[in-house]
Amino acid sequence: MLSKTVLEVGYDLLDKGLVPDFILRRVIRALLRQRLREIDHGSFEANHAAKMKWIEEVRARTTIAELTEKANEQHYECVSTNFILSTLGPFGKYSSCLYPTGKESLAQAETLMLESYCEKAQLKDGLDILDLGCGMWSDLCLAQKYPNSRVTGLSNSTTQKTHIDSAAKERGLTNLEIITADVNTHDFNGSKHFDRILSIEMFEHMKNYQTLLHKVSTWLRPKSRSESNDEALLFIHIFCHRTTPYHYEEDDGWMAQNFFSGGTMPSHDLFLYFQSDLTLLRSWYLSGTHYSRTLEDWLTLQDKNGKVGLKELEADAVAKGKDAVEGRKAFYRFRVFYLACSELFNMDGGQQWGVGHYLFKAKE
Repeated sequence: MLSKTVLEVGYDLLDKGLVPDFILRRVIRALLRQRLREIDHGSFEANHAAKMKWIEEVRARTTIAELTEKANEQHYECVSTNFILSTLGPFGKYSSCLYPTGKESLAQAETLMLESYCEKAQLKDGLDILDLGCGMWSDLCLAQKYPNSRVTGLSNSTTQKTHIDSAAKERGLTNLEIITADVNTHDFNGSKHFDRILSIEMFEHMKNYQTLLHKVSTWLRPKSRSESNDEALLFIHIFCHRTTPYHYEEDDGWMAQNFFSGGTMPSHDLFLYFQSDLTLLRSWYLSGTHYSRTLEDWLTLQDKNGKVGLKELEADAVAKGKDAVEGRKAFYRFRVFYLACSELFNMDGGQQWGVGHYLFKAKE
């Protein structure tokens, strides 16, 4: 174990961008191997018992999500939206993209993943669609692609709502509504039902999946109330470990402290154990190499737009009453975040950590 002093010196160097990437990547790979050793209990029997205990514990949690405000600040509220968008593709997709040949541009990979969602979730025009935990892109794309649908986005980020509302106005989209609320407490209470609910990389910030999926199940339109008699469906996209769920704890280190407070790494099979109110129809696994390539493209864009991005973050920090140095720290922390996540998803050729897609229907 490294001493606290050594870690503090290391974190300070990271905040100043003074650790070369080739050294950083080697250290990250070593830490990932350490993580794999920590979650391996030595046998299938022991690993399965540990997973069952973990599942029982999250079922017993009193809240759906924890540290929601802190997690939101780490990715959105305390960082300029313009900076984040400068590192992303033209659609502003802040989640894994799809590279079936490995030769796709980021813009093409964004489009391919969106089309994958539409196909797997069986979307079509004229539906009532909820984007649960909406980012800065998917609800805009859905509202534009399906002009006769009514798209609702639910997020706890005020900056996301500001960005989406502005972009929707510019594009003349009138079929889109963004609700700012905490999933812990928000409920439609029968005022709205949806033909499709999509959630892209939100469940990794959740804890009690039993309670969450029960709540979401009540938001799906009952089949008896559907004009076409179609079944309402829930589609979920998460990143995951292939076998083992675990929590990101505050004392885990840099990632948990700076980007994933209150976060969860689900296992690919985790939702199989939470089907009291929903039935899993189909699941998919996408190699982590897709996400690694996405993150490398984001890192390239951040570096390409580095001068502008750094000034944007410095100005944003000052506007919020902070020292400009906090903006510089944010810039280098995002570089490390993208790089570290790329290495995670590329581990063992994308076969340790990757992306899971799931399609559910309500119980009869």
